[in-house]
Amino acid sequence: RIGDGQLHLLVRPDHEHVAPPAPGVLRLVALGGWGEIGMNCLVLEQDAGSIVIDCGVTFPGTDLGVDVVHPRFDYLLDAPERLRGIVLTHGHEDHIGALPYLLARLNVPVWGPACTLELVRGRLAEHRLEDEVTLHTTTVGRRFGVGPFDIEPLRVTHSIADATALAIRTVAGLVVHTGDFKLD
Repeated sequence: RIGDGQLHLLVRPDHEHVAPPAPGVLRLVALGGWGEIGMNCLVLEQDAGSIVIDCGVTFPGTDLGVDVVHPRFDYLLDAPERLRGIVLTHGHEDHIGALPYLLARLNVPVWGPACTLELVRGRLAEHRLEDEVTLHTTTVGRRFGVGPFDIEPLRVTHSIADATALAIRTVAGLVVHTGDFKLD
């Protein structure tokens, strides 16, 4: 339990469609990035809708003719009407590289820092999706809403410009998603 609500965690669900969480429950669904480096992709879900935080790839350790590996999106594709948008923390490939693969199947808006969105535009152009996706620039300290979530980007230091953490107000309380950060 956090705050007044409840928190449920699913890691890489491989089962059929899961009913939306009950009122007052926040569900975290790790589609990637859990116990591994790369492929960061986390779903936050409340009864009124869901968001994806980051949508990255990982690179295979051997040369088997595969260039990148991205999360399985079945969980999102099973109930596409629930997804309100994608929020990005920064522009590294392990956080944005899978966006074209998801956005080719779901038309949802994307929020992220200015530098990150410029990198996203390049990825979308490679997949001929640049005119199909709505991008919203986020600003550190300026709150914005995505579906039932109230989100505030927070400045963090990382090895790429414009990296952010996210303070997310949910039915279960405040969730801080750190993104990636680096201390020197």
